[in-house]
Amino acid sequence: MAETASILSPDKKVIVPDVLAGCPMANMITAADVRRLKKEHPDAAVVGYVNTSAEVKAELDYCCTSTNAVAVVNALKDKKEIIFIPDKYLADYTSKQTGRKLISWNGYCPTHVKILPEDINRERKFHPFAKVMVHPECLSAVVALADVVLSTSQMGKYAKETEAKEFIVGTEVGIIYRLKKDNPGKEFYTASERAICPNMKRTTQEKILWALEEMKEEVRVPEDIRQRARKALDRMLEII
Repeated sequence: MAETASILSPDKKVIVPDVLAGCPMANMITAADVRRLKKEHPDAAVVGYVNTSAEVKAELDYCCTSTNAVAVVNALKDKKEIIFIPDKYLADYTSKQTGRKLISWNGYCPTHVKILPEDINRERKFHPFAKVMVHPECLSAVVALADVVLSTSQMGKYAKETEAKEFIVGTEVGIIYRLKKDNPGKEFYTASERAICPNMKRTTQEKILWALEEMKEEVRVPEDIRQRARKALDRMLEII
């Protein structure tokens, strides 16, 4: 995400408090992997999740987020083939929502796959009136059990706008604090206490303070890669 900020705002200084706080899923695919896929499917449009490296984004035709993946794929009606990387579960969800067969990659979020169908069933027994909202990066069997499938930003909006008072939340447990803060009259239960991203937890208040005091570590994308990656992001923004 820091690289994406640098791609979109090359004139600004982008700092990350911990350079090791990366995304394991993003590390599951390389630019060389994407080039091989493109060679195997030369007529395919390549759509890539924002959780990818700048080098991978430079190989994409379109970028997407979990919020707009369906809209991006729906916009590519003239494309007979679509490569969707790197999350195979987001690809599966997007495929079912759009009716398009997608060429996916064997990538996944190590945190979301810890949420199992039995977790949803167990929490439903404890909280029978709760709405189940899960992230599309979850296992397909988990998605099938949900009342709604939403990105993290959509979860916040849905929790505020729906009349439901209880929610079972299938995503990284850190969102629970924000949901409770924004909705003090409602209850939120994590689908699984195992759904903790250790990489996200590397960024602490102390590290943020040190980064601001020392103005490091700076993230800057090489200009040739930045310009190519920017095209995929711009195309996404044109659609949404």
